[in-house]
Amino acid sequence: MQQTNTARRAFIKNSAMCAVPLLIGGVSLPAFALTTPPTRARGTTLLNVKNYGALGNGVKDDTAAIQAAINALPTTGGTVQVPAGTYIIDTAKKINLRSKMHFQLLPGAILKAKTSSLIRHYLIYINDKSDVEVSGGQLIGDRATHVYAGGGTHEWGHGIQCLGGIRVTIRDLRVADCTGDGVCIGGSADDVVVANIVATNNRRQGLSITNCKNIKVYDSEFSFTNGTSPECGIDIEPDASWTCNNVLIQNCRFNDNKKYGVNIWNRTTNVTFDGCTFERNGSLGMGTVGITGLTVKNSTFRLNSATGVVYNTNTKSCTHTNNLSYQNYTRLGAKVRTPFTQTGWTSKIERDVLIRGGALVTIGTNNFQ
Repeated sequence: MQQTNTARRAFIKNSAMCAVPLLIGGVSLPAFALTTPPTRARGTTLLNVKNYGALGNGVKDDTAAIQAAINALPTTGGTVQVPAGTYIIDTAKKINLRSKMHFQLLPGAILKAKTSSLIRHYLIYINDKSDVEVSGGQLIGDRATHVYAGGGTHEWGHGIQCLGGIRVTIRDLRVADCTGDGVCIGGSADDVVVANIVATNNRRQGLSITNCKNIKVYDSEFSFTNGTSPECGIDIEPDASWTCNNVLIQNCRFNDNKKYGVNIWNRTTNVTFDGCTFERNGSLGMGTVGITGLTVKNSTFRLNSATGVVYNTNTKSCTHTNNLSYQNYTRLGAKVRTPFTQTGWTSKIERDVLIRGGALVTIGTNNFQ
């Protein structure tokens, strides 16, 4: 555990370098590392991708060399390290992770997507693997150079695709500029922890949570999503006929996304937001449809272009309590009011909280400015 904490402190120390584009955008990083995510079980073998031919010079395609290092791990697993450098990745081949492994990007390591015209492609792929950990460095997609050929939205170009994984940890990294999501979790994945990441300037979502269960997201930022709908920081949206259950999102920031900070859409149960901030989003801070068992607490909704949060059709067993809201619905201009505390809902807070379509929501005691 001591080794893990040391690595996380090193990431925090170097996070200013990773966050330069965010600072240019006027957004500081979230408060990192309030929660230590789990270390998954694996063997002790340690391999370095440069011993398998990876150069990290920003020119050579290093996909095969990195994959060779991963494939060289014994059946007991271990750690594959990527030293500082820029590694060009062919997202058609992608980096395919194995069970019982830690894929560790050291400070200064960048995986950069080679320009593609593919509709569906990934930098890192976790498919039905168990006990996997990904940490450190930066993942940079090809949105700036992508060839949007053949029609369609090209919305499935993700930084990390986790399908059906069990006991997966994704931590201490920055993922940006993907043609789809920064991170996408689905395929009946179970026990996935996302901690201390910045997902920014991705086209579809910062993070998609689809058909899966037991997902935890800590200490992370999802920002500046724009390009193809839904354009949200996080979208919790199971595919048709599938479900999502048991999600905890804690101490996270959702800011400057083109549409919602968070969207929750149908066949979803038991979700908690605790200590989060929803700010400066291009529409709602949060919108819900078809969720049962939602708790929103200790959070802040401010400066969103539309309502802070809208609880909509088929939202049931929902509690909204101990939250702070102010200056929402900025598209109608600033509204000056004396700070107050209120229990329950009245039209006095309709810019901050709305209940529609017969949603069943308990509005506890909240603060407004």
